[in-house]
Amino acid sequence: MREAAFVKQNMARWQEYEKLLNSGVPVLPDKRAEIFIQLTDDLSFARTQYADSETAHYLNHLSAKIHANIYRNKKEDRSRFITFWTRELPELLNTLRRPMLYAFLIFGLAAAIGSISVLNDDTFIRLILGDGYVNMTLENIEKGQPLGVYADSGELDMFFAITFNNIRVSFTAFAAGILLSAGTGFVLFRNGIMVGAFFTFFYQKNLLVDSIFVVMLHGTIELSAIVLAGAAGLHMGNAILFPKTYSRYDSFRQGAKDGLKLVMGLMPFFIIAGFIESFVTRYANMPFFIKAVIVVGSMWLIIFYFFIYPLRFRHGTKN
Repeated sequence: MREAAFVKQNMARWQEYEKLLNSGVPVLPDKRAEIFIQLTDDLSFARTQYADSETAHYLNHLSAKIHANIYRNKKEDRSRFITFWTRELPELLNTLRRPMLYAFLIFGLAAAIGSISVLNDDTFIRLILGDGYVNMTLENIEKGQPLGVYADSGELDMFFAITFNNIRVSFTAFAAGILLSAGTGFVLFRNGIMVGAFFTFFYQKNLLVDSIFVVMLHGTIELSAIVLAGAAGLHMGNAILFPKTYSRYDSFRQGAKDGLKLVMGLMPFFIIAGFIESFVTRYANMPFFIKAVIVVGSMWLIIFYFFIYPLRFRHGTKN
């Protein structure tokens, strides 16, 4: 590669690194490592292809800066656990806004298809939810307990089973992204179909409002977290498909690392959702006001933490 082409291809990234290092803003450990790896790779290439060139000297100077930054921050911040939630994950969320949007669109489209299918085919709901679940729900409706399924199991057993299942689904949605995003798209689509079919089934029984304010007690956080795990999978898959200036392997590695970090960040939300479903949702006859507060509060938590709060860190992060 000619030196001019090499510089043109990478200069914007180098200038971004230099601006960040000169800003005085603390650089997170993962970001420092990423910059260091990329700059040393570029420096090695420049020294081999363009020895003693201005490009090689510039990259050597920039590499020295990041090395000094790493040395100054060699003692790991003891508050890393706190900064992960207050800064590191929010910064990452800024870079994942597009796959997050795609994930919610796929899920929403699938839910609409599931709903339309139930309205036009009486057998579709049994195909999606199974005869056993549908028959049990019809029996519960006749007993005046349409959502009695949530009261049939012990709280603690239900908590562990539900939380483990939600975490399993989230990792499946993420890991399926390795199939060039198609696997994750399928997981999101399948779950969206089920949700759309489920609520439309209750709509046909004139129980839509009741089902929403019972299921969404836990479902607001649970479903949002599953979709966000899908966004992590889409990000990883897209990193393979569109490596930009990185090698495909390096792009995949970074995409997988970012995606896994998001999925791990969702774990507390799955625990919260599991707790609500096991210990709160079973009391479906609680006052409507309390149910509304829980649903709206859960919705605000998701919107604030995953979409509003990260905007504080939008400047100075990669997009």
